[in-house]
Amino acid sequence: MGYYNDHNEEEKKRYKKHRRKTGLAGFVGAIIGALLVIFSIPFLYESGLYPGAEGAGEEEPQTISDTNESMEDIAFEEEQKNVNLSVNSDTTEAVNKVTGAVVGVFNLQQSEFWEENQDGSGAKQGTGSGVIYKTDGESAFVVTNHHVIKGASQVEISLSDENRVEAEIVGSDLLTDLAVLRIDSTDVNTVAEFGNSDNINVGEPAIAIGNPLGTNLSRTVTQGIISATERSIPVDLTGNSQPDWNAEVLQTDAAINPGNSGGALVNINGQLIGINSMKIAQSTVEGIGFAIPSSVAIPVIEDLEEKGEVERPQMGITLRAISEIPSYHWQETLQLPPEVESGIFVTSVAPRTPAAEAGLQEYDVITAVDGTEIMDGHDLRRYLYNESEIGDTIEVTYFREGEQQTTELTLNAQQSF
Repeated sequence: MGYYNDHNEEEKKRYKKHRRKTGLAGFVGAIIGALLVIFSIPFLYESGLYPGAEGAGEEEPQTISDTNESMEDIAFEEEQKNVNLSVNSDTTEAVNKVTGAVVGVFNLQQSEFWEENQDGSGAKQGTGSGVIYKTDGESAFVVTNHHVIKGASQVEISLSDENRVEAEIVGSDLLTDLAVLRIDSTDVNTVAEFGNSDNINVGEPAIAIGNPLGTNLSRTVTQGIISATERSIPVDLTGNSQPDWNAEVLQTDAAINPGNSGGALVNINGQLIGINSMKIAQSTVEGIGFAIPSSVAIPVIEDLEEKGEVERPQMGITLRAISEIPSYHWQETLQLPPEVESGIFVTSVAPRTPAAEAGLQEYDVITAVDGTEIMDGHDLRRYLYNESEIGDTIEVTYFREGEQQTTELTLNAQQSF
């Protein structure tokens, strides 16, 4: 028993000693292994064998789209390094084409010495706009509004280079609010080209160029659209607060302010389609401006150049389109048959005029002239001014008390206001 116990004690001592040696060896090995891993990581990462390293494992092929995107990014970055911005739109091209032809118009009127200007000139000065539309030898011609040069004792033009030259009034027309001026062509570099206002549509771009609020804002450009064509606007020509004439105009929402009168309304091709003339200036109204269409202006301008005035044939009536009144009046008041849906009705007949001599009366509804259908006042004026002459005899088809009738009348010259 003693031997057996002694023997067991010796075995236990040897076993503990062996465990200490084994644990120490394992600890030393762990430390060495850790050091080897730490020092080997940079080499594994560079070789691509370390998990998570760029390029580690199987390499995915680069697609064509990736390559293209990469090349586009590079090109974009290179472009950003040297930015060269070029703005060239249809609007700027149109403006550049015509803006040099837009001028300032100065209406100079002699006044008494106590009314003289601050510069001591002794003359009242009103301003507006105009457009150079033609050159002929040493002369250049400017169209503007009649009301811009009305009452002027002298008119001056401010060209695009700010040079002011004296202008001669060739002729003026109250009804269409147009006037033609002549200046020396020496310093004229740009002439506006007329476009056909009959071909424009509602919604097309419209560009107004003029001198709003005077020449300090010369050749201001505003853009909008054609809001309506063939608008008929009552105009008081005599100052008695009663309309004497219905002006045929284009409507636009391009900003037109005082001083824009006589300026250019152009289309997207830079062609002159209207002469800005009127603006409804009320606190509750915004974006409503008017221009005289080129189709109306051109024949007037030609007459003013040739004769200094416009001679028009007249019937001697005032009128309204039946489309301007409630439809129940068509049968109840005018007694029209149901099939008549357009025409003009006579609101008054001037004494000793062709209409009076032909027997036309108030509330007669005119539907045709010489077989040409008349739907509104524009149609009648267009026929009289473009297809007829003073002294011509025309046949008028009209309805009275529900019956269709005809009469003939001989046109005479329209009375001036």
